[in-house]
Amino acid sequence: MAVSGFEGFEKRLELRFFDDDNNPMGLRLIDFESLDQVLNEVQCTVVSAVANRSFDAYVLSESSLFVYPTKIIIKTCGTTQLLKSIRPLIHLARNLGLTLRACRYSRGSFIFPKAQPFPYTSFKDEVIVVEESLPKSLCYRKASVITPSNNPSRAWHVFTASADVESDEPVVVVEVCMTELDRVNALSFFRRKGDEKYNSDSAGKEMTRLSGIDMINANTFICDFAFDPCGYSMNGVDGDRYSTIHVTPEDGFSYASFECGLSLYDDGHNDISEVLSRAIDVFRPSDVSIATTYGGEDYNHEVTKRVERVLAKKLGLKCRSRHMDEFPGSGTVVYQSFTPRRK
Repeated sequence: MAVSGFEGFEKRLELRFFDDDNNPMGLRLIDFESLDQVLNEVQCTVVSAVANRSFDAYVLSESSLFVYPTKIIIKTCGTTQLLKSIRPLIHLARNLGLTLRACRYSRGSFIFPKAQPFPYTSFKDEVIVVEESLPKSLCYRKASVITPSNNPSRAWHVFTASADVESDEPVVVVEVCMTELDRVNALSFFRRKGDEKYNSDSAGKEMTRLSGIDMINANTFICDFAFDPCGYSMNGVDGDRYSTIHVTPEDGFSYASFECGLSLYDDGHNDISEVLSRAIDVFRPSDVSIATTYGGEDYNHEVTKRVERVLAKKLGLKCRSRHMDEFPGSGTVVYQSFTPRRK
């Protein structure tokens, strides 16, 4: 896609809806052909899928799509046109009796920003496009660029719009972006020479096992996919909770992301700091950023500090920057940046 390399950093869109007809399936009733048409506009396709009683999870040629009864999460990497999905998704939801309740668009700072098409070359332009796509009923709006003091080139961009002044989302969403992956660890995400007998499904399972991704959460059912000659994506399904990992392992622009929905009340093996420690340890990156979004949950400073303590103790990562920003009707975002202590 770009002369210099593939863009790993994803654009992420989350749309939440009111269920006016009180249909338990809600958005999951959108037929696959309609979803495929939306994804075609975005410039990606479905390569694998899994579902349970709570939601549908699709691995895409460029990242992931999750469909809940009243919520859609779509994140895409490369030079995809993610924002082209907003209008058709709102239209499909309206046909099912659902009206838009809230929108969140977020992304990190691209490795190859000049390779992006309009409007993704400017966050201001992205915000304009999003706002023009939303109904006026989403009146509580805010755009923010959270810039870490230790590395201004790794800013976190967030736009939110909500019809409510208070957020209704009980799940805490954690988004981890990692660059400069350990070269040895990154080798797990290259297809081996002579493995032509493996299809993308079996090769993906081997990458999951060799890398240790299957140990992040033993309760998760993993739907994985290996790209050729390298690269990896997975969606995890655990009850009503999702997780997802995407890896661009090439040296010089290596990148991995981990995202999951958690509860602050999880403890032991599922404690947020322990989950993040296991996920980051798979890649041993030189640069880590963590964006934690507290929706309906109140911001918990002790959780933030516990994450910093565990990552320092177990992985030798020091928190170099911590910023917090509040979004009306969309909760609080905490953005932390980490690098190894030796740096």
